[in-house]
Amino acid sequence: MSKIAHTLFSDKEVEICEGSNKDNYIMAIESSCDETACAIVKNGREVIANVVASQIDIHKEYGGVIPEIAAREHLNAINPVIEEALAQSKLNIEDITAFAGTTGPGLVGCLLVGLNAAKTLALVHDKPFIGVNHLKAHICANYIDTDLKPPYMALLISGGHTQIIEVKSHKDINIIGETIDDAIGEAFDKVARLLGLPYPGGVKLDKMAQQGNPNAFHFPISKVDGYDFSFSGLKTAALRQIKALEGQNFSKEDFCASFQNCIAQTLLKKVKLALEKYPYKQVVLAGGVAANSEIRKVFLDLEKEGYKTFIPQLKYCTDNASMVASCAYFFEDILDNIDVEVFSRFKH
Repeated sequence: MSKIAHTLFSDKEVEICEGSNKDNYIMAIESSCDETACAIVKNGREVIANVVASQIDIHKEYGGVIPEIAAREHLNAINPVIEEALAQSKLNIEDITAFAGTTGPGLVGCLLVGLNAAKTLALVHDKPFIGVNHLKAHICANYIDTDLKPPYMALLISGGHTQIIEVKSHKDINIIGETIDDAIGEAFDKVARLLGLPYPGGVKLDKMAQQGNPNAFHFPISKVDGYDFSFSGLKTAALRQIKALEGQNFSKEDFCASFQNCIAQTLLKKVKLALEKYPYKQVVLAGGVAANSEIRKVFLDLEKEGYKTFIPQLKYCTDNASMVASCAYFFEDILDNIDVEVFSRFKH
């Protein structure tokens, strides 16, 4: 794979090439939600620097991310994280091959901070600029420290998305299934709030589930045709059970374990159904919810059936810039387009 980028002022050609004798160092910036991140990745797989400034403690008192506050915090953190990433890498800015930034989907005010920082660096240092899709970047977290190459089947699970994606090549990517209502991460967070768990709810629910009985409560697995998902009915079922249990001394650990097990089995069932038609032997998990312990377990068990499962390291499941840099190296063909704009919602 080889692609040619151009420096923004002098219009010099810069080859970004897998297997080249010359190393490519891509500095990427991620600010789509509540993490301000900067990373430098060598040849798409080796992380030289990875810096993340989290806002979890700031948003905890609100029970969720407040976009206006998040954008202001990005402004405060953006320069320090860039400086720290460069210091970690022990590289000079001249050593950077290209700069990359997340274009979306995400919170517009937040995206603008990171994207404009990446564009500015590219302009000032006369380097190529690469705009990166946040969801593709999550898939590319699986390229870090691995030998993953297409073709493969990917399951992208996050707070805003639930998709089964066929990756034939780095330029041939097809969504074959997705949620028709709520995303999986939203379902986790909603049920966590109903149980009175603190923010971030999905993480707390997972920890409690590890101490519970996954067969203690019954939850329905949605019956949606094809490879699509639906989680609104599951949320409603959880709400009804919690209301019915009001005033009773029930095990929240068992409730969390049963709810989490239902979701994991739902995801596994749909992916296995897709694999019956699309005979790939590599299965990839991606997105923030890929950090969930039960989901990781059931998908790793696919290896007993002859599949090779790729799951990012925990630090690369949640939002980070290393995955953005890897995506810029492998996936993106939107090169030297300084006019690229941010977008809030997923674009098919």
